[in-house]
Amino acid sequence: MTLDPEAFVRDETVLRPVPLVPDMVLHLADEAVPLWHRTEEELGEMGLPPPFWAFAWAGGQALARYVRDHEALVSGRRVLDFASGSGLVGIAAMKAGAEAVLCADIDPFAAAAIALNGRANGVTVAVSTSDIVGRDDGWDVILAGDICYERDLAERVFAWLLGLRARGADVLIGDPGRTYLPKARLEQLAEYNVPVTRDLEDMEIKRTCVWRPLP
Repeated sequence: MTLDPEAFVRDETVLRPVPLVPDMVLHLADEAVPLWHRTEEELGEMGLPPPFWAFAWAGGQALARYVRDHEALVSGRRVLDFASGSGLVGIAAMKAGAEAVLCADIDPFAAAAIALNGRANGVTVAVSTSDIVGRDDGWDVILAGDICYERDLAERVFAWLLGLRARGADVLIGDPGRTYLPKARLEQLAEYNVPVTRDLEDMEIKRTCVWRPLP
């Protein structure tokens, strides 16, 4: 039997409000590791990425809150939500009046979760499962949450984001103090105390900032 990703997401999650953006809801899971194992079992494939799509990560919550509080940033503009996961940030941008939003995540389960979460919040966003690092489709705003947890990934992505910033795009990064965040090359725009699950983080409240690359 072919696995239906949307059915899997519905079966393995519960629709809940997002702590820092409580007027939004997401299909969320309680525990990462058991869900990760079930994903691998369903596909008969080991070594899959963790189910980032099933959780409201601190960086994404901070970006979503910032976008909802600063709607002029995205209103009437074309937005990329990079490494989208649940789609939280892109959906927040669409609710804040973006002209169009592309949520990019290479995980096909994330694509299913994004579609479900968009419908649950009354908006439609486009989804891409391609690796778009290095690509420039003329986005006006690029939003990226929790991207600095691996050195090689952070360096590759940040170089790409700097290029987009240099040609005039607004680039915002949400980060709760990940190891490879290049703070010396960023300016802080906002700070939040974000409720998170202890299954993913070392504390229940993460101090999380929204950053913008320096010119």
